Amino acid sequence: MFGKFNPQGKLTVSFPRSVGQVPIFYNHKNTGRPASTTPEKIFTTRYIDISNQPLYPFGFGLSYTSFEYSEIKLSSDKLISGEILKAKVKVKNVGKYKGVETTQLYIRDMVASITRPVKELKKFQKIELEPGENKEIEFDISEEDLKFWNNNKQFISEPGKFQLFIGTDSENVKTADFELL
Repeated sequence: MFGKFNPQGKLTVSFPRSVGQVPIFYNHKNTGRPASTTPEKIFTTRYIDISNQPLYPFGFGLSYTSFEYSEIKLSSDKLISGEILKAKVKVKNVGKYKGVETTQLYIRDMVASITRPVKELKKFQKIELEPGENKEIEFDISEEDLKFWNNNKQFISEPGKFQLFIGTDSENVKTADFELL
């Protein structure tokens, strides 16, 4: 109440803007019908009167301070089986108060043998920052992080393109691309 302590927490679900969006998930499957802002497009998936985005996305949190993210730096744009890909991002406290931020890493398999979610939370890190302070966060990504259960009940990974997302919640993220060889 007086700003002496900065509480923090993140949502474990997405909150819809309208009851018509229920159920709403951050890790939904791709519809194949992207949202289009062009009225002539017939086959779109969007609301006409409200935004498609949730009111509060998965991982959203409030604080007395705010944080800023740099672009993602990858150690390579290719991940070779058995090796580690490093993803780094700088997080800066741009507010007036000390705060704790939960940096979240999501991955998307762009092409797989089965339908995959548009984003999956894979890792997160909590850091505490003084006003004006910044820290570099590093995530290690291995082939194990890219595995999924296929139709034959096998836990496998498949070579191909992936998108990486790092940010404060499932919607406010920076992106980078890499390939599993």
